[in-house]
Amino acid sequence: MAISTEESYTYYIKNFILFHNKRHPREMGVEEIRTYLTYLAVEKHVAPSTQNIALNALLFLYRQVLHLEIPDIDHIERAKRHKRIPLVFSKSEVKRIFEHIDEDYRLIIYLLYGSGLRLMECLRLRVKDVDFDYQQLVIRDTKGLEDRITVLPHSAEPRLRLQIEKVKLLHQEDLSQGYGAAYLPYALKQKYPHADRELAWQYVFPAQKRSINPQTGTIHRHHILEDSVQKAMKRAIKRAGISKNGSCHTLRHSFATHLLEDGYDIRTVQELLGHKDVRTTMIYTHVLQKGARAIKSPLDT
Repeated sequence: MAISTEESYTYYIKNFILFHNKRHPREMGVEEIRTYLTYLAVEKHVAPSTQNIALNALLFLYRQVLHLEIPDIDHIERAKRHKRIPLVFSKSEVKRIFEHIDEDYRLIIYLLYGSGLRLMECLRLRVKDVDFDYQQLVIRDTKGLEDRITVLPHSAEPRLRLQIEKVKLLHQEDLSQGYGAAYLPYALKQKYPHADRELAWQYVFPAQKRSINPQTGTIHRHHILEDSVQKAMKRAIKRAGISKNGSCHTLRHSFATHLLEDGYDIRTVQELLGHKDVRTTMIYTHVLQKGARAIKSPLDT
């Protein structure tokens, strides 16, 4: 699992035990889980996604750690799911963000908008995932644990080629100093013992400094942290004079909306975004239908 997932699971397992006055999980079961999840929804007013994370954490605890089978949990007070229309930047606003983003993060911002990537999908890109010949990016282990292909913007290609050359030089420097092994997911290290030292497996956006992997204790050069990109994005929005409370993820929403505005069919947009259900992609049609251009104000009649 991702380190962030491990941290979330640990937090909710600990919180569950504390909520029930430090009783051992073996002494508790479905009723205690139901009570805790209802508490999160009713008393803490957590988001539906947060409640689901807590549920998954507890199921992991019982099934994978304690090896106890937990039956289906019903009659849980579910956190209210608000139907929200995604925030979208206009094309002119995106252009202004490009003009004000720090140079170190410009290419990342280009790909978030130009390829419709989630931030972590972009930061986890490896050199082997960039296909210049077919003008595409291969996104591995996405939110639904499936791979997908999305477009590589022509205008980003020169910067991306230059970035990979920088990665190559940095990798050669790491190798010369006895490092240069990239983190490999799953059991690929056992299957391909020397692959971690190949350029193909290096991150396209490496961190400035090497660090210790807390899961393995090995020294790697990880990708840059998402926090630094998010802060740079906030600065660019402020400098551009945009009053919307946008984020890096708003660029992904804008990518989808602008493709639909340009006449691309919703199935194509669905595949590029990696949505399993087209109904998820349909939310962007609401942005188009409910925008100011779709309605004629009575003041103008």
